[in-house]
Amino acid sequence: MQFSQHRSAFFMLAPATLLLGVFIIVPMLLTIWLSFHEWSTQTGFETATFVGLQNFFDIFAGNSVGRDFKAALLNTGIYTLASVVVILPLSVLLGLLVHQKLAPGGIFLRTVLFATYMVPMIAVALVFSKLYSPSEGPINQMLGWIGIPPQTWLSAPQTALGSIVLLNVWQQIGYFTVLAVAGLTQIPDSLYEAAKIDGASPLQRFWSITLPMLANTLLFSSVIAIINAVQVFEPVALITQGGPVNSTNVLTYHIRRVGIERAQGGLGSAMAVTLMLSLIVAITALFAFFRSREGKSA
Repeated sequence: MQFSQHRSAFFMLAPATLLLGVFIIVPMLLTIWLSFHEWSTQTGFETATFVGLQNFFDIFAGNSVGRDFKAALLNTGIYTLASVVVILPLSVLLGLLVHQKLAPGGIFLRTVLFATYMVPMIAVALVFSKLYSPSEGPINQMLGWIGIPPQTWLSAPQTALGSIVLLNVWQQIGYFTVLAVAGLTQIPDSLYEAAKIDGASPLQRFWSITLPMLANTLLFSSVIAIINAVQVFEPVALITQGGPVNSTNVLTYHIRRVGIERAQGGLGSAMAVTLMLSLIVAITALFAFFRSREGKSA
């Protein structure tokens, strides 16, 4: 009977495991293998020449290849950090607003917020490109009402990356607000009632009850927000193409430029592997930070 149960489990898991292997594990292993080779994407895999760690040395060298890669890595880090720093507190704030039982229209507001996440990123990028227009864009028109001159949001290196961050926040905030609301519903009302009896203020209840009880939700939201931010591609490809002056040239777009447009598959694979390792390190550090916080609170 035990053998029969194992066999049934094997047959049920086989389709999902096969799809996972074909579309995720095999491409990942192939990318790691190509990162140690010099290979043109215009030729077959049999033309790949083993070069060891040379590709990794090249992307961190002081030449143009290394400078462009390190600039793209820095842009990705800034974009990811800014997105997470804005999205997480804002999602908690909106979650508290939506979760209030006495606030009218909470369900409607929750629906509107989550609807932004369901809009395709391509559509969001095209709409925001019009909103940021220096001449007829609504943002500059509203700024003109209070005497602020038109801004070149996407044409200036100082504001281009920040403009893409705001686009990402608008598109993602609804999803993370729903996660925050889900976490808030798991907090027992008895904790707040006991805190009220003890004379705790709303701010004290937030810091002592709400925030600690949302730790797991915030950890999950942080991981998802980091992964989503690192994978940014459509806004850059559709609006700025990495400009101006490479100020929005993030790693995903740079890898496409190197690996496909320049046909340097081995070099692009090394960049992709470096991005994957950086993501693993960041998420591992995030888990370690939350564990340390839990240890201190315990």
